Amino acid sequence: MSREKLTEREANSYSPLTLAFLGDSVYDTLVREYLLRKANMPVAKLHSAKIRLVCAEFQSKAYDLVAEQLSEHELAVLKRGRNATGNTVPKHADAAEYRRATALECLIGFLYLTGGNERISELFELIINSDLNENEQIGV
Repeated sequence: MSREKLTEREANSYSPLTLAFLGDSVYDTLVREYLLRKANMPVAKLHSAKIRLVCAEFQSKAYDLVAEQLSEHELAVLKRGRNATGNTVPKHADAAEYRRATALECLIGFLYLTGGNERISELFELIINSDLNENEQIGV
């Protein structure tokens, strides 16, 4: 399937929560592919490992790691996502964690729409190869 990338201006016309909606899916797919390539194991184990990497707590920690590596414009998108209002906070996360997780997803959605797949890969590699990834320590 071929898709046309948007200009940054076009991508900025979407709300941060809409960008996060897409970014959540892109990030989730990257995590699933990473785990699948890392270990051939039962789906229940893959799912448990995935949950640890896509939860708000993990993504909130990844926010700090990623923020240090961003361009000025990428950082502005990240902050726009963090400051978005209207998102309800799930029971298992606090509001600050959830907003930071939403910010990371917003950035990924923005990059995806603007054709920044290589940049998404760079940021994902940074996250997945960091000390934050306890799956590396348990052999997944």
